[in-house]
Amino acid sequence: MIYYSTTVTEIGEEVPDLLDGGVLILYADGAPSALAEVSVQHRVDGDVPSQAPPVGALVSVGDLSLRVSAVGSSAWSKVRELGHVVLNFNGASLAERPGEICVEPCDTTAMRAEMRSGNTILITD
Repeated sequence: MIYYSTTVTEIGEEVPDLLDGGVLILYADGAPSALAEVSVQHRVDGDVPSQAPPVGALVSVGDLSLRVSAVGSSAWSKVRELGHVVLNFNGASLAERPGEICVEPCDTTAMRAEMRSGNTILITD
């Protein structure tokens, strides 16, 4: 099942530094300028189901795929309503913040290489 499919349209100037810290912030096109600086703006492709992805789902950014380890209580409603989510590459089994999706740790250099306009971000099972 495809939970989320979106295409990167713009990368904020502070995104590489946040990625080095293990965080990726997604926000749908049209983010306010303060949020655009720290976000990867994107265009959602198709409908977003009401069901959140389960632990173990795959988050794919370009050619890099990582497993979801936790989903915050309000994370999926923010994805559906605003196209906004914080991906935290900490591998936590419990999300510290309600609006985050935790994903297994990754090679930040590889993630930075995949973070470019036109690449697809997918969440699938």
